[in-house]
Amino acid sequence: MAEHDLPQRSTPRSYWALSVLPHLVLFGALMALWEGLSIINVIDSIMVPRPSEIVSAIWRLYVTERIIYPHFVVTFTEAVTGFAIGATIAVVLAVASSLSDVFQRYVSPYAIVLNVTPGIALTPIIIAWFGYGMGSKIALAAVICFFPIYVNALTGLLQTDEDREDLFRSLGGTKVQVFFKLRVPSSLPMVFAGMKIGLTTALIGAVVAEFAQATEGVGVLMGRFSFQLQMAASIATLLSMTAIGLLLFYAMEFLDNRIVFWGRENRMARVSRARAKAWQRIMHK
Repeated sequence: MAEHDLPQRSTPRSYWALSVLPHLVLFGALMALWEGLSIINVIDSIMVPRPSEIVSAIWRLYVTERIIYPHFVVTFTEAVTGFAIGATIAVVLAVASSLSDVFQRYVSPYAIVLNVTPGIALTPIIIAWFGYGMGSKIALAAVICFFPIYVNALTGLLQTDEDREDLFRSLGGTKVQVFFKLRVPSSLPMVFAGMKIGLTTALIGAVVAEFAQATEGVGVLMGRFSFQLQMAASIATLLSMTAIGLLLFYAMEFLDNRIVFWGRENRMARVSRARAKAWQRIMHK
């Protein structure tokens, strides 16, 4: 086989040129079209502001006036705290359900009822129970993120490999060892998939509660701008919500990549090399 026939590995520059650049060009063209249609009054710039006005509003929110940061922190705290509570309860119940068919039989129907009940319909009740402060936003975030985490964790824990379990038991493994060293690691990809969904839905729950009743938060700020018909600032605030969602999602993606390393060939190879080097250092001592 000739040298030029060998497959060439793509460099970061070629990857950027082939994958990222076309998206940037398309995005720039759409923004230019939007701006042009607004200038010639084809698009009502009062209700649908120009991209340049949105950029200007983002600059004011983050650089000159800096009013977004306290609201950003409040919404972020509500979503993360609600997610932590909802995820903890979901994982505990999923573990208990995977270990006991009777427990699963009685818990699963209530989890399904909680899931099919619209979260926005629960908002007035939760606000009445937990008050108008941060507690009600955290509670709604926990309720909404509970079900996807519970279902994914339970599904992962129930998906057992009988051959591997037989191997564990033939080597003298106890039920506790089989659970923690086989079933739990095998379920982690499903658990993290549920965590990613749950984290973003926790943000939705926090923002919905802010729309209903709150004094601070990104949802409150967006509502104020919308009522004042400051649509550029409202869209800039909406983009801030998107930024929070992306931040939370990629934080969980980072943890998934670090913890469930065996599900990715590159990470598996790096971990294997690192452990091999550590073992060689131990042997040479």
